[in-house]
Amino acid sequence: MTITVKKIDEYRWEVPKTGAMRVPGIIYSTESMLAGSPQKEPLKQVANVATLPGIIKASLAMPDMHWGYGFPIGGVAAFDWDSGVISPGGVGYDINCGVRLATTSLVENEIRPKLRALVDSLFQNIPSGVGSTGPIKLSIPEVKKVLRNGSRWAVSQGLGDTSDLDFTEDGGCMENADPDVLSPRALERGRKQLGTLGSGNHFVEIGVVENIYEPEAAKVFGLFEGQVTLMLHSGSRGLGYQVCDDFLAFMTKHVKKLGFELPDRQLACAMIQSEEGMRYYNAMACAANYAWANRQILMHRSRDVFLRVLGMGPGDLGMNLLYDVCHNIAKKETHVIEGKARTVCVHRKGATRSFPAGHTALCSEYQPIGQPVIIPGDMGTASYVLLGTQKAMEETFGSTCHGAGRVLSRKAAKKASKGRAIHRELEDKGIFVRWTGRSTLAEEMPEAYKDVSQVVEAVHGAGISKKVARLKPIGVIKG
Repeated sequence: MTITVKKIDEYRWEVPKTGAMRVPGIIYSTESMLAGSPQKEPLKQVANVATLPGIIKASLAMPDMHWGYGFPIGGVAAFDWDSGVISPGGVGYDINCGVRLATTSLVENEIRPKLRALVDSLFQNIPSGVGSTGPIKLSIPEVKKVLRNGSRWAVSQGLGDTSDLDFTEDGGCMENADPDVLSPRALERGRKQLGTLGSGNHFVEIGVVENIYEPEAAKVFGLFEGQVTLMLHSGSRGLGYQVCDDFLAFMTKHVKKLGFELPDRQLACAMIQSEEGMRYYNAMACAANYAWANRQILMHRSRDVFLRVLGMGPGDLGMNLLYDVCHNIAKKETHVIEGKARTVCVHRKGATRSFPAGHTALCSEYQPIGQPVIIPGDMGTASYVLLGTQKAMEETFGSTCHGAGRVLSRKAAKKASKGRAIHRELEDKGIFVRWTGRSTLAEEMPEAYKDVSQVVEAVHGAGISKKVARLKPIGVIKG
């Protein structure tokens, strides 16, 4: 299938509605980022998503778009709550893979003398890598409590402050979670992995605020130039993977009974209002809650490391959660479509919520200005804090990009990095890095990703989120 792309304006491109497509595709990107063969497959996936029943307005993709299972990573699609579908391929394997950013009262020169010791201690105290397990061992009944309550469970165990919940998307808990629909295998995989980082592109990162673009928003977020920050990127670990795997296997068979053809079997789905659709929705919520609890625990442990290594009290450290945002999720939301409020199921796969000022989903501190949007880059460049906008609500169901987006597969990255010492290259830039997997640094080298600054400029230029601050990494833990 050859995909035609038409330019709408500097940052928007259309895949015209053809064949079985029910709606057009809309891509947020620059011309240079759309060029090249790596974009052909995700463009096909945008068109494939547009064929699914109940899809509203358009099949969307963000500038960090790249190939994924079913939906492209960077894909966004909303389906009518009553007549649309829900698809595990539109959420992904790492359910609620997300990012949490904490601010501190410190500046860079206060921690530089102890930075190596700080990175080493974080690496020693936060379990990372494939299949990693931590000191929290849960019974199955206790796992189910985590799945029902998310971040609230962690806080109830003394792993963080109640105020953290205000600064977590959905308060760190989707209320529709039903642990009884999960397989025994999924529950078992969740017993020993809470409080662990995982592998691949998951990380703990010490950063420094390099630039402020919106002083008013930065002040509300507690950001200032030179400030030390902590960023965490992790998800629902093996439990979330198992939930996705279980339901994909089931829906691949189930979808054959629904009376419509799929352009790609990876788009296996169920009608949202069917028993099968709601079972997946409630299982996905369990994995999302597990991920929020996981990031809550990771931040609590990281704070303890900072206090111990730097030899200071909580008041001097001043570590506070700025926000926790999720990617890889399907959510019941209300959006205005053609002048009417409609209930929809928004799939954000490798995309971030970008709600504007005044939205009722935001805590009181952020209602006047809008939602913080946290965009991690790769370990060698930069990350950004953005702000949600009204234009995102009007055009993208309140969504924006989620990161830099891969341009090289892991295999290609390993080949390209052969003979290089990535960790030494990073140290030459003043970035200390520790890692677990033998090939992690090769697979995650900076050149494996798009330029995050170009990605951010595209969403900023398109008006679906607004630049607030740029952060540079100085210490990184990778799985």
